[in-house]
Amino acid sequence: MSVRPYALQQDKQLLQYITPVKISKEKTKQPVCQYNHEIPAVIFSSGMTGNLFHEFNDIIIPLFITTKHFKSQVLLILEDYSPSFVTKYSKIFSRLSSYEVMNPAANASVHCFPGMILGLKYHDNLALNPSDIPGGYTMHDFRLFLGETYDLKFTHVSQIRKPTLLLISRDKTRKFLNEYEMVTMMKGLGFTVVIARTKEASNLNKFANMVNSCSVLVGAHGAGLTNELFLPAGAVMVQVELLGLEWASHNYYGNPARAMGVHYLRYKIEPEESSLVELYGKNHSVITNPESVFAKGYWAARAVYLDQQDVRVDIVKFRKTIVQALQLVKTRL
Repeated sequence: MSVRPYALQQDKQLLQYITPVKISKEKTKQPVCQYNHEIPAVIFSSGMTGNLFHEFNDIIIPLFITTKHFKSQVLLILEDYSPSFVTKYSKIFSRLSSYEVMNPAANASVHCFPGMILGLKYHDNLALNPSDIPGGYTMHDFRLFLGETYDLKFTHVSQIRKPTLLLISRDKTRKFLNEYEMVTMMKGLGFTVVIARTKEASNLNKFANMVNSCSVLVGAHGAGLTNELFLPAGAVMVQVELLGLEWASHNYYGNPARAMGVHYLRYKIEPEESSLVELYGKNHSVITNPESVFAKGYWAARAVYLDQQDVRVDIVKFRKTIVQALQLVKTRL
């Protein structure tokens, strides 16, 4: 018998990339223990790293759910060990466990534990269900944990004296084609605007603090919006909802934001704001009937709505959403 230790067990396509852990029920011919531990172990996989949403949604939050009640007295065993992943989240791992993360592929020793958990508990997109967690930890507790881990300065948006807006600037897909005009408009409303490009976002330790120092986070649908986790309570997350991505926008980032104590504003683009109109024409089913594209499967829909789509927002219309965001944070000052 074998188990692939990944939180999203329903994602059969992803699971094929996870190294299985074999479970033997034979009591005879067991190897002799070389190391006897007095603490339990948790075995999990780093899976498909490189996407901030999946790293937090599939691994970090489930790891917190599964291990926080051990109060650091647990050994983390990471299948599909990725040195860059361990380095990126070293601060989190060091707070969940007092021991170095073990790479089983590089450790041929026989270790024995008084107990072991194989895989991680998963609840929902960027979510914790306190009734199903030892200790009853909530999203509020997880955000406090992140604040302590990354030494975040602000707990509430009222502590930020000048309205500051962080704009996530994508450089491959789902780009803002009129980013300069957007920034000009935002500054004209009184915001200090910080533009976060790929380079700035690459260092999570520094970027978490950059996000935490902002009153408003703005971005097109994508993994960068996962950084809403670092916003102070009462801040605003504005998601530019692209064509065909209503369900994903709502479930991956909209609903979770509210549970974080963050105001969520949705800017749903019109077809003419999408670059897909130029590619396919305004009467094509890609524009008029996204459901028909999704009916062909995830990869067919992804190729269109996630990989081909950029946006040129209507500045006049979008300005109303940014004004609303400014009003929300100003009432907290």
